[in-house]
Amino acid sequence: MFVEEVMELVELKPLRDALVGLPGKDGLSTEQRKRLTIAVELVSNPSIIFMDEPTSGLDARAAAIVMRTVRNTVDTGRTVVCTIHQPSIDIFEAFDELLLMKRGGQVIYVGPLGHHSQHLIEYFETIPGVPKIKNGYNPATWMLEVTAPSVESHLDIDFAEIYANSSLYQRNQELIKELSTPAPGSEDLYFPTKYSQSFITQCYACFWKQHWSYWRNPKYNAVRLVMTVVIGILFGLIFWDKGQMTTKQQDLYNLLGAMYSAVLFLGATNASSVQPIVSIERTVFYRERAAGMYSALPYAFAQVAVETIYVTIQTIMYTLILYSMIGFEWKVGKFFLFFYFMLMCFVYFTLYGMMIVALTPNHQIAAILMSFFLSFWNLFSGFLLPRVQIPVWWRWYYWLSPVAWTLYGLVTSQVGDKDDVLEIPGANMNMTVREFLKDGWGFDYDFLPVVALVHIGWVLLFFFVFAYGIRFFNYQTR
Repeated sequence: MFVEEVMELVELKPLRDALVGLPGKDGLSTEQRKRLTIAVELVSNPSIIFMDEPTSGLDARAAAIVMRTVRNTVDTGRTVVCTIHQPSIDIFEAFDELLLMKRGGQVIYVGPLGHHSQHLIEYFETIPGVPKIKNGYNPATWMLEVTAPSVESHLDIDFAEIYANSSLYQRNQELIKELSTPAPGSEDLYFPTKYSQSFITQCYACFWKQHWSYWRNPKYNAVRLVMTVVIGILFGLIFWDKGQMTTKQQDLYNLLGAMYSAVLFLGATNASSVQPIVSIERTVFYRERAAGMYSALPYAFAQVAVETIYVTIQTIMYTLILYSMIGFEWKVGKFFLFFYFMLMCFVYFTLYGMMIVALTPNHQIAAILMSFFLSFWNLFSGFLLPRVQIPVWWRWYYWLSPVAWTLYGLVTSQVGDKDDVLEIPGANMNMTVREFLKDGWGFDYDFLPVVALVHIGWVLLFFFVFAYGIRFFNYQTR
């Protein structure tokens, strides 16, 4: 009911189903955005609202609409304090009180404007030497002209000193003293927590906020799911029915290539496509956190949770297409492990993209850093150069490449337990698939539980870095 009242107050009801969009691209106009900003602050029901030049950047009509909203807000009993830049007569006279300072911050008038700015005009016209206002002239323009430093030096007066010795100043001081004295029996305001709601409530509210934000952004989610289907079918056709061809060395290499391509191609796409979305959402987060709506951790939890839901849908689609077309064994354990490693892979790729945005000023810089480290992930993934062939002094980076762990898990879970004899061209000895993977590639089937746990570690690491990056880094420029 209160939200409905606020929407009625700031004349937002005709826009209730509109998307905010991006400034200068789509969505609400500048004037509508300003009214929405006022509405967002009014929802917390403040007694005093501060506005910094609410009419800047607006034409006369838009400025009049915004100031009508401000006047409606004042008429509800709230106090609005705002700076104003070159107001028209109508806008200027919408204010009740004026605080005027000259250059240097010295006060030269504090008091009521009056009907048609009569009180302001009378105050300055009583000062000797100040020219009277012309009929129909804007009082705001006249006020600035007659109090300019050049006028002060010409008249050899100091408007700040005149105000300090005036009866108006004395009345203001008495009023300040009266209002500064607390009523008998009153106590100081005390808030036990910084935020009005508990951590769980913040998480719940942020989750639904992020849910609607993602649901109303079909371009991002639809393109992501369509690309998943297209890439899945493409790789499925390229590596058609190679899942159980493990009798020849080349067939095994082809299978390794299929898993390597399936992981890196779509994973890197996830990491890059999520960055502009996180960058835009972060801009909104900065404003809402500054308003004291919620803390950074519930926001991070919510965005990661919503992303995980969409990534899970993406993984289900990708796994069903790829697993069936490549022709892996239809065993519950193998299918579950394939799905698990793919899910963890796509989640940590997505979180990696989000994490880089949280640590950098904008998504352009984030894209450069992301590409730099993805190149190392690719190089040390264990496919271009198996771990056993990597120089010892670089082998440590293999274990720091998440892609290497995913490739390890996928290959080992699907063919790492096979005891089929492998045909190796030019070799005079028989070797099973299990032995070849362990000796030639370093893929040990018994190490699979550790690989599964490490994937959870990568996800948690990227999540916490993202959360604390959002919390401690503020790249606002205004």
